[in-house]
Amino acid sequence: MTHRPIILGIVGDSAAGKTTLTRGIAQVLGEDDVTIICTDDYHRYDRQQRAEKKISALHPDCNYLDIIQQHLSLLRTGQPILKPIYNHHSGTFDPPEYIHPSKFVIVEGLLGYSTRGMRDSYDVKVYLAPPEDLRSTWKIKRDTRKRGYTEEQVIEQLRQRESDSEKFIRPQRQWADVVVTFYPANNGSEHDDLLLNVSLVLRPTIPHPEFSALLGDKTDGHLGSAVRLELDRDMGKPVDVLEIDGHATADQVLELERMLCNEVPYLGKFCSLEGNTSIGKVVGTTGETLQSYPLAITQLLITYHMLKAAHIHQ
Repeated sequence: MTHRPIILGIVGDSAAGKTTLTRGIAQVLGEDDVTIICTDDYHRYDRQQRAEKKISALHPDCNYLDIIQQHLSLLRTGQPILKPIYNHHSGTFDPPEYIHPSKFVIVEGLLGYSTRGMRDSYDVKVYLAPPEDLRSTWKIKRDTRKRGYTEEQVIEQLRQRESDSEKFIRPQRQWADVVVTFYPANNGSEHDDLLLNVSLVLRPTIPHPEFSALLGDKTDGHLGSAVRLELDRDMGKPVDVLEIDGHATADQVLELERMLCNEVPYLGKFCSLEGNTSIGKVVGTTGETLQSYPLAITQLLITYHMLKAAHIHQ
């Protein structure tokens, strides 16, 4: 390879929205240019063995972290890997898959920032942190519809996993460049995924777009009612926080997109302004495809960082 792959990490607890975000970004970048790796495939034990050993999939001892780290190092230098495959439907392992990295690699899963070697392999690190009640709703919905569990089984699994979530998953937030939190508006239903707001914690570990130039005083301007940039602290450290309301209008989002697309010339062709219909799409409860503007901006911001990294490493 002339240029090494650009690697994005997306980490979060079970059903935090990792796969939804990953697929959307891959569609924006072009699926032929993206390799997706799920670190959940690196479980050490199958479902039956985990039950016998009384260990959850969230525990580091239940995963081959050393092999994940090794594979990330290989991918970063453009080398192929033989990736294991965990079958979530059967709870067992399928034959491994030979993978050669594309221009972009998205690595999503539970424990992707667990070691220094893993963390050093990413160009951009994202952590998903929805409110726990919303994540529980998403997990119940997913596992009952797609993985054959009953609602009672999912609730019990959440209860059993809570200590591991607190000990091993949530602390990884500290390593992220961007922390993404989708949450319901005060007067909205947590079940209405289309109207969720998003809070984007922008850590100074990577250079973010100059949003302040566009937004100005948070109480003024065209975007002020739906898009706000604020100073805050996250895990004790100062950060910028970009808030986007679910009721943001198309015009407001287009203005923010235009600023992003104009600031970075090589981002332009990926913007919805240029007719990219993949941005911000979510599937509604009845199966229809809907547009979420907070999701669109989140995808575009992460795409911005991946393309900027690619530009730097040309």
